[in-house]
Amino acid sequence: MSEKKETQQAVKRSWFQNLKAEFGKITWPTKKRLFRETVAVVFSAVLIGAVIFLVDWAVKYGLHFIW
Repeated sequence: MSEKKETQQAVKRSWFQNLKAEFGKITWPTKKRLFRETVAVVFSAVLIGAVIFLVDWAVKYGLHFIW
């Protein structure tokens, strides 16, 4: 019974050591890069929203014109 418990503790310890090692491999973005990418995402979302709004408005206007 104690062998199983020791094995489980060793597996947990090994898992956490591997997790710590993997976190050490992460390359975090710089503040400048993070800002640029955030601006790009926000700009893209606003642009796509505007396109969807214009297409919706045009379809609504077109259907209103036809009927």
